[in-house]
Amino acid sequence: MDLQLGGKRVLITGASKGIGLACALAFAREGAEPILVARDDAALGAAAQAIREQTGKQARAVTLDLAQAGAAQRLAQEAGDIDILVNNAGAVPGGALDQVQDERWRAGWELKVHGYIDLARLYYPRMRDAGAGVIANIIGMAGSAPRADYICGAAANASLIAFTRALGGDAPRHGVRVFGVNPSRTRTDRVLTLAKQRAQARWGDENRWQETLSDLPFGRLMEPGEVADMIVFGASPRAGYLSGTVIDLDGGEQYAR
Repeated sequence: MDLQLGGKRVLITGASKGIGLACALAFAREGAEPILVARDDAALGAAAQAIREQTGKQARAVTLDLAQAGAAQRLAQEAGDIDILVNNAGAVPGGALDQVQDERWRAGWELKVHGYIDLARLYYPRMRDAGAGVIANIIGMAGSAPRADYICGAAANASLIAFTRALGGDAPRHGVRVFGVNPSRTRTDRVLTLAKQRAQARWGDENRWQETLSDLPFGRLMEPGEVADMIVFGASPRAGYLSGTVIDLDGGEQYAR
């Protein structure tokens, strides 16, 4: 299936590893031109090299910490006009209400919640004026199925779900689309980190992290490439009626008994 993405400029945050890198690879395979953003310069360089080796595409890399004041504005100036924005950068801490310190809570929201909103505030008006464009927000199942031991992330994701639905409802009037995807537990470094935090909070032993990943749909974690495929299809003209929707990509786990 031709996804009609050849030559499209795609800005992807948190693109040095995990789901972000998988998205960059998937877009590049479809002929798009990925612009990678992350704060780790060495990891970004390795990601760009992997994309070049696996797809033949030259990926542009921008080293930037989106949690810093003014970072979104600097990124928009550096990257220039784009066709697709993929908001993915985020590192919200795990833990119950009394286990997440105020500074960690605020730092997590600064990167993910305000980071997503800041870039949308910059690029949505440009897309609206151009009469075309797509914003894809990679959010997380905690927003749809909140848990007390990940309360900071649950509240962050819930706000981004509402933000995506609200903006996505207005966007089609201007030829723009905004949608989201809520991945469940995916094979990334972050899932391992959260599993260790959850095990430490529950049993005082982070080495029991595997016990927090039991009863998974299909008996396995989701792969980053599976999330990326959903994002790439959703951002393509083939999904031209998709806007204002946040897709729960959880293998049916929220309905399992």
